[in-house]
Amino acid sequence: MLRHSAAHVFVTDLDAPALEESDEHHLRRVLRIRPDDVVTISDGVGRWTTTRLTAAGLEPDGVVMTEERPRPVEVWSAIPKGDRPEWIVQKLTELGLTRIGFVHCARSVVRWDADRAERQIDRLRRVAREAAMQSRRVWLPEVVGPVPVAELDPTGLAFADPDGAPLDAPVNRVAVGPEGGFTPEELAAAPATASVGALVLRVETAAIAAGVLLTAPR
Repeated sequence: MLRHSAAHVFVTDLDAPALEESDEHHLRRVLRIRPDDVVTISDGVGRWTTTRLTAAGLEPDGVVMTEERPRPVEVWSAIPKGDRPEWIVQKLTELGLTRIGFVHCARSVVRWDADRAERQIDRLRRVAREAAMQSRRVWLPEVVGPVPVAELDPTGLAFADPDGAPLDAPVNRVAVGPEGGFTPEELAAAPATASVGALVLRVETAAIAAGVLLTAPR
């Protein structure tokens, strides 16, 4: 039903769902949802149900279902230029990543100070929410950062490097460096390295490649 619903939106309360203004506009004016169309709703933490859109708003008409929390899979990316962080978050959300983080590295060109970071992360969380609705997710991903790459939790973590080992089961978190890659010192301090491709990749390409490998059956 999730895959075949006419639309999917996130709400705070499944029993008394209230649409955000932008979501209501999208459903009524853009998608032109009809009363006989099924609209699925989720609270973003695994619970979802079906509704119908009436003049008064969303009316639940199904049983509340619960999906287990997915296996943690994370990509931590150096911040690329322009609107590419948005693209990274959108595509990694569609792939099913549970956490998307950003890091500052020694060779990072783009760095966010505290004020800019707060604005950017807020914007990227909205991007993730929209992508999660499009892809029918019921667990919203975390979007966090930026943090110094040296401060990442080493558990299950590998730094992406063309000379790294094939991505194997113990690795569920991949850090992607900036243009120019990680420094030798950063690679020496990495808990492990893993290859996401043999060629030199752009930051956003490496991030998506890591996401594909992490979410593929292994």
